[in-house]
Amino acid sequence: MSEINQNTPVIEEEGLRGDGTYKWYVVHTYSGHENKVKINIEKLVESRGMEHLIAEVAVPTEEVAEIKNGEVVKKVKKLFPGYVIVKMIITNESWYLVRNTQGVTGFVGNGSNPTPLTVDEVRRMGIENIKIDFNLKAGDMIKVINGPFEGMTAEVDEVNEEKEIIRAKISMFSRETAVELNFAQIDKIK
Repeated sequence: MSEINQNTPVIEEEGLRGDGTYKWYVVHTYSGHENKVKINIEKLVESRGMEHLIAEVAVPTEEVAEIKNGEVVKKVKKLFPGYVIVKMIITNESWYLVRNTQGVTGFVGNGSNPTPLTVDEVRRMGIENIKIDFNLKAGDMIKVINGPFEGMTAEVDEVNEEKEIIRAKISMFSRETAVELNFAQIDKIK
């Protein structure tokens, strides 16, 4: 899908429901139909020329390793089975297109008024790169919010603002372990 500025207003659009900016919405689907729904929405958007209203459709996944017959096998696992995430401007037309796509059972939210994800929710889900400015420095404490160290606290050793990563010390098994985390995986403890 085309690259669109997320804050581009579409004021003249008939049936505008929100403030005219792109927001991420959660769409409930039949379980196992997430990829099919994604493809169907993208095809409908293209065929109806609605790229200005629906910018992106995502099925958040993560790669997991499993051991089968003594060997490590990597698999792609859906983070939210039964859900698709859509970046769109809500109008009567865009809502109708998504809501009536085969395999969609509805939006998360109040019926015809879907609830958009917050910036923090989008960041935590990792579905979009959002510039994060924590104003971190060595010695600050952070909490890991996702990934293998989720729930742990750590002390920052080094910050790379450009790459949005930090090096920190996490206490594991009664000793300090150096880890590298990206900004999307952490929250600053105030």
